[in-house]
Amino acid sequence: MFTIASLWIPFTIVAALGQVARNAMQRSLTKPLGTWGATNIRFLFGFPFSLLFLGLVLLATGDHLSPPPAVFWPWLLLGALSQIVATGLMLLAMNDRSFVVTTAYLKTEAIQTAIFGFVFLGDHLTWLKVLAIMIATVGVVITALRPGGDKSFAELKPTITGLVAAAAFALSAVGFRGAIINVPDVSFVTAASITLALGLFVQTVVLTIYLLWRAPDVLRGILRLWRPSMLAGFIGAFASQFWFLAFALTAAANVRTLALIEVLFAQAVAYYSFKQPIAPRELAGIALIVLGVAVLVGA
Repeated sequence: MFTIASLWIPFTIVAALGQVARNAMQRSLTKPLGTWGATNIRFLFGFPFSLLFLGLVLLATGDHLSPPPAVFWPWLLLGALSQIVATGLMLLAMNDRSFVVTTAYLKTEAIQTAIFGFVFLGDHLTWLKVLAIMIATVGVVITALRPGGDKSFAELKPTITGLVAAAAFALSAVGFRGAIINVPDVSFVTAASITLALGLFVQTVVLTIYLLWRAPDVLRGILRLWRPSMLAGFIGAFASQFWFLAFALTAAANVRTLALIEVLFAQAVAYYSFKQPIAPRELAGIALIVLGVAVLVGA
């Protein structure tokens, strides 16, 4: 039977499903809009939906809005700006490597989140949970390895890009959790929703200003493709809403480790949508991911 504290588990599963769908949509928009245009879609078109979610939450909870404390803002900026960098790097890596392999590189985020969460937030993890993170991360690495592949810089570049993107996503998760837990006097649902809306607002302003300065044609292209962009924005905001709800209830490392099941969802998307086959090595890695996740949930 689920308690409030354990709701982070279904929240994370729903968020992971939504994120895979959003990533696939953004990937399809990268060619016509470029990396940063496709990145801006999740923020520009996601922000209105975050306001809708916040309004519904306020009606349901009866909570009242008040200005967040000063300590909230550095955490929010860390989360928002790190996520911009991470999303752009993720799409760059997806252009150079397969959808599944890029997702696998990104999932090294779990161990990095555990380290950052311990250092910056003092998040406590038991040894059993640390073991679960390590097992799942090894599974990700096995999934990502390409034995006998080309070791040239052209091959290493997307690998490095994916790993740096994972570090930025880890910092983003820690930043957003730090912001959420510093929203006082409201329910965890409202704290998560306020943080999401303000985070998307900051991201929309920053990236839109950048595109106006460097690539105004990209903004016009985004407006021309408003229908698929709107859907990607909604799915992105929907997934983020559940990520933030999970961050409100448990350490970011727990959330990002359970999120490794995203690799399983990505395998299905890659197989059915992008016609990318699944190798036996990838199946072995997936088995370790499942084992690590099972240990984490059962710990």
